[in-house]
Amino acid sequence: MQSAEAKFNKNSLLLALKRYSSAVSDMEQTILLPSLLRDVPSDEMWECEAAEESCRDLYSNYLMLKAIRNTVESSMGLLDAHKVKNNTALNKTLEPLLDTNPEALFCFHMRGLFSVMSDLTKKTQSLTEKYMDIIGVAN
Repeated sequence: MQSAEAKFNKNSLLLALKRYSSAVSDMEQTILLPSLLRDVPSDEMWECEAAEESCRDLYSNYLMLKAIRNTVESSMGLLDAHKVKNNTALNKTLEPLLDTNPEALFCFHMRGLFSVMSDLTKKTQSLTEKYMDIIGVAN
């Protein structure tokens, strides 16, 4: 019998989503005391519009990664209005894409989503490793 990952192409979006969900589950099982991450600055600055609010420390990153996983798993793309700001600059950049062939537009978004999910998986694994360093456990 094939494993669940063997059913999907290595570049499959479903596999990327599964990897991310698995990385967050591993993070949750490893990080038993998330409060230890409070006030621990992140080594890397994430591309956040309001970085000082949403990505200020590892604890905030931990909560964000879990929230994204919950959204991905529930397929509920609804976000709180206070979290999503109307970014007119982004909308202006995307306007030319609206006139594009629907298949090309779909491929563009799939590549983007795959890239984001892969990046989030790496960030989740990195956060888990940092927590293990904080508590003094060797990888």
